[in-house]
Amino acid sequence: MREDAIFRIYSMTKPITAVALMMLVEDGLIGLDETVHNHIPAWRNLGIYASGLPSLLADAPPSFITTPALRPMKIIDLVTHTSGLTYGFMMRSAVDAAYRQAKVADRQTAGGLAEMVEQLAQIPLDFSPGTAWNYSVSIDVLGYLVEKLSGMGFGEFLRTRLFEPLGMNDTAFWVPPDRTERFTSCYQPEGNGSGLKLQDDARESTYAKPPKLESGGGGLVSTAQDYLRFCRMMLNGGTLDGVQILSPKTVALFSLNYLPDGREIADMALPGMFSESGYAGVGFSLGCGVNIDVAKTRLPGSLGEFFWGGAAATAFWIDPKEELTVVFMTQVIGSGARLTLRRDLRTLVYSAMTESFA
Repeated sequence: MREDAIFRIYSMTKPITAVALMMLVEDGLIGLDETVHNHIPAWRNLGIYASGLPSLLADAPPSFITTPALRPMKIIDLVTHTSGLTYGFMMRSAVDAAYRQAKVADRQTAGGLAEMVEQLAQIPLDFSPGTAWNYSVSIDVLGYLVEKLSGMGFGEFLRTRLFEPLGMNDTAFWVPPDRTERFTSCYQPEGNGSGLKLQDDARESTYAKPPKLESGGGGLVSTAQDYLRFCRMMLNGGTLDGVQILSPKTVALFSLNYLPDGREIADMALPGMFSESGYAGVGFSLGCGVNIDVAKTRLPGSLGEFFWGGAAATAFWIDPKEELTVVFMTQVIGSGARLTLRRDLRTLVYSAMTESFA
């Protein structure tokens, strides 16, 4: 594998989208405590699922019985996955099924992020905002808000305001022809054995052409070097090589837990919920997890370190107290060893330290 190999980073896209949102917060265009319907009026009266099933007819709207939300959805609910939205792949509820039927957040959604938001206006929330934690398309909705507030396509905003200033030249929503030879193939476990089989051939991948929907929740490709530059910018208080993306005070917010009453993901997660975090002691910050109880994680680490991973077993974390950041890239999707691998990586990195700054 070459050092400039390009990887599908899936949910490691989420912290990048959160940074884009916080750039607009610093511009005074939006606030974390604002209600979402201020920016998406069609969502003003979104109800909470009570009963019903998606229609059996593909072109018919779902028929649901709903109850009113306990309070309106806020921007912070989108940022922390407490919005009441979900993912279609959860296979957990009738709301998930409605997402699958509508193909919510599909790369080939003709109308892009705007159409996704219109689709979501027709589907009830899974729970009242702020009452539970559920991995979801919430961060994709943040991408739509960035697009709407900036007046630019989401990918164009990321390219001009974040990637080009940081020199992240290989990070994008697709891989152009002149870089295909550097694009990795993705694999998955084969049967019950220890072997792997090809899941997405780099030469025939859907990433070889621009998507119609630019997913802020999981659509980017990147290199280890590019993502390391993003992490170094965050570790350095929002500035890298003389380019300032965020203020130090805004970056410090990523080390805080925004779940209600300081709770952990483990306390609020719905049954059967998928997550990129597999241990207790973790809260949720701005588009990523945050360590809020080192003892509960049963792992070496620091309070306030923030992190996340991607579906193909990629991972990163940023530990401001130790002035440390780690980026790990691979391409194996659907492996039960994903979280164990991250545990072992943390153990290896921290055990190699000879001096602590904490």
